[in-house]
Amino acid sequence: MEPILRVDKLVKRYPGTEAVRGVSFSVGEGTCFGLLGPNGAGKTTTVEIMEGILPATSGEVRYRGRPIGAAFREDAGIQFQTTALQDFLTVRETLELFGRLYSARANLDELITVCSLEPILTRDVRKISGGQRQRLLLAVALVNDPAILFLDEPTTGLDPQARRNFWDLVRAIKARNKTVILTTHYMEEAYHLCDEIAIMDHGRIIAQGPPEKLLEEHFRDTVLELPREDFTADPGALPWQVLVSGDSVEMSVPDVDLAIRALAGHGVSLGRLRIRPRNLEDLFLELTGRELRA
Repeated sequence: MEPILRVDKLVKRYPGTEAVRGVSFSVGEGTCFGLLGPNGAGKTTTVEIMEGILPATSGEVRYRGRPIGAAFREDAGIQFQTTALQDFLTVRETLELFGRLYSARANLDELITVCSLEPILTRDVRKISGGQRQRLLLAVALVNDPAILFLDEPTTGLDPQARRNFWDLVRAIKARNKTVILTTHYMEEAYHLCDEIAIMDHGRIIAQGPPEKLLEEHFRDTVLELPREDFTADPGALPWQVLVSGDSVEMSVPDVDLAIRALAGHGVSLGRLRIRPRNLEDLFLELTGRELRA
């Protein structure tokens, strides 16, 4: 089955730098595809080429088997990380304004329901909360009833409740067989929403696949976490790596039972021990490093 979007050997060069270096992947219809990476990895440039905003130096993006063009622009919806809205308009008026820009439009009442905008329809867009604004911007991105939806850091700055409410909206949209391309710095968000992820660094894809499969491929251990003040053992006396980070200590162990017995044998207090499986954040840091990117 032909993927809805195919990226083939994409390259983008700027004077003195190569931002994207031969990136290739495909996105299946009705799936959520996550593009992850540290600052400067090339993911934003890649997405902007996919959206038709930037031209590629070489390579191509194909939508339903054809180079992206007018048909793609009619079929695509984009929620940018920041979008300026017209002042003094209500939420409903804003949706009607953007709807007039397209020849095909979604049913406005259905869109309002899907994005949970009913309580704020008559409110000035300057007077809505961060979570309400993101729901409105999502509705704006859906106003042309797109087949493919790009979400660029859609929950940045939202509180945990608003973020999870937004996740529910994305799931509801995907259930309508919409294809979603998501960029995010929240690894938990990518894990819960994406059918497949690609991690970029230095302009290349360094890992790709379903989140669970990637974790199984890269890890065979479990993480034990303790407050630093509770960890009284000599790290050199333990048969595994001990990572001290701020006020906590992390240990990656292949056998939890043996590790707990070993810690107890060294007099370590286990009352505040936390045991967790590996997650996407662990994978992200292992593949891209822990140093701060500008």
